[in-house]
Amino acid sequence: VSMAVLTCMKYLMFIFNMLVFAGGTCLAGMGVWVAVDPAGFQDIVASRAVLSAGAWLLLAVGIALSLLGFLGCWGALRRSRPLLLL
Repeated sequence: VSMAVLTCMKYLMFIFNMLVFAGGTCLAGMGVWVAVDPAGFQDIVASRAVLSAGAWLLLAVGIALSLLGFLGCWGALRRSRPLLLL
């Protein structure tokens, strides 16, 4: 396999993991917004326990995706197989 193909794959992995990181950060932000904002979603969340649990679920999934995306970006840049497999 040529060096150009490996370099291209490295940057494609980095870009994909950056998108996962950005998506996870957005989900975590939405979870925080739904859980904390008194003027926006708090009236709806306070009246329904399912939506309150959904806010915490969004936050947890967002943090997990952000962590996985960050580790994937780091692993792609360092060419670390264990970080990419994680």
